[in-house]
Amino acid sequence: MTGATGAQGGAVARLLLDRGHPVRALTRDPESPAAQRLRAAGAEIAHGDFDDPSSLKAALHGVGSVFAVTTPFGTDPDTETRQGIALVDAAHEVDHIVFTSASNADRGTGIPHFDSKQRIEEHLARGHVPWTVLGPAAFIDDKFGDWTLDGLRRGILGLPLPSDKPLHLVAVADIAAVAVLALEQPDRFTGRRLDLAGEALSPAGMAAALTEAIGTPIRHHRPPLEVVERHSADLAAMFRYFTEVGTDIDVPALHAELPEITWRRYADVVRTVPWADLL
Repeated sequence: MTGATGAQGGAVARLLLDRGHPVRALTRDPESPAAQRLRAAGAEIAHGDFDDPSSLKAALHGVGSVFAVTTPFGTDPDTETRQGIALVDAAHEVDHIVFTSASNADRGTGIPHFDSKQRIEEHLARGHVPWTVLGPAAFIDDKFGDWTLDGLRRGILGLPLPSDKPLHLVAVADIAAVAVLALEQPDRFTGRRLDLAGEALSPAGMAAALTEAIGTPIRHHRPPLEVVERHSADLAAMFRYFTEVGTDIDVPALHAELPEITWRRYADVVRTVPWADLL
């Protein structure tokens, strides 16, 4: 599997190990602390470099299924596409690939880091290896970085969306649970693309949940997209899309189809965050 030292991949690796599955985690740096923690948990660590196809083929030798996650952050969308396609090509002998993309990424959104995933999806679909694509909505767990914490210390949730605009959200643990289910039950999921969300919640609703979890008043502030664009044109494009188009995940139908998944809500997740230590 790829991305095992990151949030999504790490959650998938840990759940697979907990369920008794052997895990081979591909990483560019087998001696990194994250890789060492995976090794201690029982994973096999394999060196692999997306820019070195021979290393990918060696790492995938004898593997039955692949969980694949790519990221443009730290690289760029074109590099993400190139590396994702290299992984798909190297995995031509496996039985099943589960690829995590993004919700609506198959629709030509114009968001650079969504469109890069769309190109990987299209390449995957043209191949002969059975595949499943998961399209997670915005990560709940991704919303508590340093910039968010700085705002929360001042009683502000900064999110460049209208206060009443629902945003589809999903917990990383639930993405991992669906991914493991797909890996365990390929006949049920092969050839399918599933957008994933636990709920749709507005920024005002998020602020209310944070107020309850933290114990101090939190209000939503909408930074102008021009400010976001100065930091990242990619993220600005994403929030513009969320505002003007939005995602259209049928949450009740999804949850009915996958009753095995807990489907954590935003309030569930923020209640578990150690706010006293962070703020």
